[in-house]
Amino acid sequence: MTAPQPTEIRLKRAERVLEISFSDGTHCALPAEYLRIESPSAEVQGHSPEQRQLVAGKRAVGITSLEPNGHYAIRITFDDGHNTGIYSWDYLHRLGREYDYRWAAYLKAIDAASLTRR
Repeated sequence: MTAPQPTEIRLKRAERVLEISFSDGTHCALPAEYLRIESPSAEVQGHSPEQRQLVAGKRAVGITSLEPNGHYAIRITFDDGHNTGIYSWDYLHRLGREYDYRWAAYLKAIDAASLTRR
């Protein structure tokens, strides 16, 4: 089965949201903060689950640019300088599907670590 492909990508800078519509009818509105804390980069994900970093303090982060990466992904540059994650269409689709679960887990983790989103 082929992974859904984006049919429309819209960056809403003022709202700090990336909207993506996919070929399977899915539409996602992904906040910049969520994309930043879920970056697929080694800096955030590490090289194993044990190395994953909890990223805090990104509530006001914005997206400065999107750059195509072949026909399968985009590179997102954030206004905090982070730009090393390559977001595949499959990963973005998964982030949209799993938003509620991932976001709740993130809020719980930063609270448990006595960190802040500021």
